[in-house]
Amino acid sequence: MADSARVRFTLPRRLRLQQSRDFARARQRGERIAQGCLVANWLKLPQGDSSQVGVITSRKVGAAVVRSRARRLLREAFRLSQHDLKGPVAMVLVARPSIATKPFDVVVRDYVAALRRGGLLP
Repeated sequence: MADSARVRFTLPRRLRLQQSRDFARARQRGERIAQGCLVANWLKLPQGDSSQVGVITSRKVGAAVVRSRARRLLREAFRLSQHDLKGPVAMVLVARPSIATKPFDVVVRDYVAALRRGGLLP
């Protein structure tokens, strides 16, 4: 398979919130829904922009390995459903301590339920 035909399954850096002011803006001015093992905060962006995601995991979630797994799970849930969103959003996902024992399918179910409750998914 040629390099140009290779499909990329990563979440590029341009789709990640990286600066603390972007996190703060989404959490303060945006909407919020808590569902299961996560809290979703989002701020709608103008049409034509790309949706972005940022993940917060506190030490209450667990050790570094557990926090890293939680971040990977939440980013992957976003990556899989980003094209189904009604419009572009800047989303901040906050992991709750219960995520440490959840399998991936439960995390995705909680994520999709939060988005549906918030009106971001059809």
